[in-house]
Amino acid sequence: MNEPLVLQSKLDLPAADPLATALKERLGTDVTVDAGAVASIGALGLQVLISAAASLKATGHRMTIINASDRLIEQMSQMGFTPESIAEGTS
Repeated sequence: MNEPLVLQSKLDLPAADPLATALKERLGTDVTVDAGAVASIGALGLQVLISAAASLKATGHRMTIINASDRLIEQMSQMGFTPESIAEGTS
């Protein structure tokens, strides 16, 4: 089993490219994302996660989001998502 990908506390525009790169490096396996430190997520950070989850799903792998902070869950909810819907790669 791979080590979880630990997300930064702020998933905004500057964090999007490094996050996308880190997720692309894991596309051949199931990916566990540790979101325990996330205090803020923007639409682009959310889009990167959804895109990666959809790519994983298309290749027979999956994304799991663990330790989602209350603040992250609240912000995802305001944009119409849950950790589960993001991990499923649905938009």
